[in-house]
Amino acid sequence: MESPSFLDYLFFFIVRPLLAISFVVCFIALWWFLAWKLVLSHVPLVQEIFCLRKKTFKPKPESRGRISKFYKSQNSVPQW
Repeated sequence: MESPSFLDYLFFFIVRPLLAISFVVCFIALWWFLAWKLVLSHVPLVQEIFCLRKKTFKPKPESRGRISKFYKSQNSVPQW
C-alpha cells in the first residue's frame, strides 16, 4: 500500500474544502438572486430600505381645508 503523496494531502486539505465552500456560496448566491428578482424587489419595505423607489413630493395646495378658508375670509373682512 502506497503512502499518500504531497499532492494527495494538498488536494484533501486545501482544494476540496475550497471547492466545497465555493459551491455553497454559489448556491446561496443563486437562490438569493432568484428570490431578489422574483419576490424581494417588489416588497415596498425592501424598496424603501435599499432606496429603490424614489419618493415623489407633491406640493401642498394653497387652500387645503376649512381652517385656511376661515383665515382667508377673516383677512377679507375690514378691521375696525
